[in-house]
Amino acid sequence: MNDIKLALLGSPGAGKSAVLVRFLTRRFIGEYASNTNSLYHKRLSIDGRQLNLEVFDPCSQSSEARCILEEPVTWGDGFVVVYNISDRTSFINAKNILRQIREARADNCKGEMEVPVCLVGNKQDLCHARQVREDEGRCLAQENRCHFQEVSAAESYQDIANLFTQLIRQVMEHLKYRADRRRYSGSKSMAKLINNVFGKRRKSV
Repeated sequence: MNDIKLALLGSPGAGKSAVLVRFLTRRFIGEYASNTNSLYHKRLSIDGRQLNLEVFDPCSQSSEARCILEEPVTWGDGFVVVYNISDRTSFINAKNILRQIREARADNCKGEMEVPVCLVGNKQDLCHARQVREDEGRCLAQENRCHFQEVSAAESYQDIANLFTQLIRQVMEHLKYRADRRRYSGSKSMAKLINNVFGKRRKSV
């Protein structure tokens, strides 16, 4: 059984908890303010593989709260960054969060394949009050080499299920790449050690 760890990040009022609860339970909850971190667990099957999914939903991050990001960024195998399409400030904050993820992972995982991230424009049902164009979200995702999707937690379970499923598949691929890379590095080290040992013996004969 594989363990997958996702972190959900975004501004207050972006609807990130509503997106998560919609995925986990199929139900919609109105956005609520929370000043605590929450960790959710779910067992699921994707492509015939049984998974233990953990999702970390920290209290919402303001643009200045870099310290709040440190724990989920080092903990997570993948990230969902949520903004509200009717709130430009939440979009600017999402841009800052993506930059911080990129910088933190570049420092901690040099030479590794980039960690999977999905940028989510929530509250698509509020198109009449839109402050962030869809192409702006798509461009930001392209700049950060991550997946992008607009959704409405209030209206659609399937869109949210699809984005989580796609992200989890990317995480599984990423984890396999890391494991293969470690095995390859380990086998090279072992080959070098054997060569050194037997090479010295041949010289001494």
